[in-house]
Amino acid sequence: MNITIYDVAREANVSMATVSRVVNGNPNVKPVTRKKVLEVIERLGYRPNAVARGLASKKTTTVGVIIPDISNIFFAELARGIEDIATMYKYNIILSNSDQNKDKEFHLLNTMLGKQVDGLVFMGGNITAEHVDEFGKSPVPIVLAGSIEESSTMPSVNIDYEEAVYDSIKEFIEKGHKNIAFVVGPLHEPKNTFKKLRGYQRALAESGIPYNDELVVEGDYTYDSGIEAIEKLLEVADRPTAILVGADEMALGVVHGAEDKGYKVPDDFEVITSDNTRLSLMVRPQLTTIVQPLYDIGAVAMRLLTKLMNKEKVEEQVVVLPHRIEHRQSTK
Repeated sequence: MNITIYDVAREANVSMATVSRVVNGNPNVKPVTRKKVLEVIERLGYRPNAVARGLASKKTTTVGVIIPDISNIFFAELARGIEDIATMYKYNIILSNSDQNKDKEFHLLNTMLGKQVDGLVFMGGNITAEHVDEFGKSPVPIVLAGSIEESSTMPSVNIDYEEAVYDSIKEFIEKGHKNIAFVVGPLHEPKNTFKKLRGYQRALAESGIPYNDELVVEGDYTYDSGIEAIEKLLEVADRPTAILVGADEMALGVVHGAEDKGYKVPDDFEVITSDNTRLSLMVRPQLTTIVQPLYDIGAVAMRLLTKLMNKEKVEEQVVVLPHRIEHRQSTK
């Protein structure tokens, strides 16, 4: 039988309002009464009804998190940062996988709003105008984590992806490389087209190196697409001597695919990857990488959301965290 607040009040011989004050940590309860109520709660095994409390307070202390694929280590590290800060601020998480499917993303959004979440953290590669329009209808705040939309009007937390790619390509150029390949993620995603590819092109242009579209290969973030990418690059007349890869899993595919063909990294070409997940350390050679503070992106996004949910003052809604390049064995 479910124990209710009425049962606790009757057993403790107090009002239901007093039980509610004890449960919610209200200081306006006599210590003796609080002790008696807590003893009854413990003895009866009473658990407050979160839904009922939410209806009364109009807050459920629940946050929705929509993520493309929790099995992907990139998103898993972001989600860990979100969850840790949510726990710190006493929020519960509802986590859902969208599979990068727009219809499913909208379905999950509306489902979570129907569950009366207090806010949402959204992760997705392709944030379209339709997404922004749909987000604008939300009665609760939404923060993007590791995701961008072109207008940069939504609250978001990222690194400067254009500058990170630019820095990597400039480093290759300073080492004397001219045939520099870029294995990039899906080009329908704004982060790749309007940020990363632009950084690649800008670095080449500044150094007077002609852009060669044969050296830009589109992947889908998977290991297999990394293998396919290196196979294409090895067929280019001017074979690359350096490769920037847009995701760690793809980078593993690039390195292993090259080794399968008899090439060595970094002897035959140098490789820089983009995420600094554990994968970059689990391969040999260990990968030089752009360091994205993935945990921090998730943590800061959740902290930003708590401020928006509580209507606290927010100085900057579009947060750009610093990046750097960590040198390891895949570069000389």
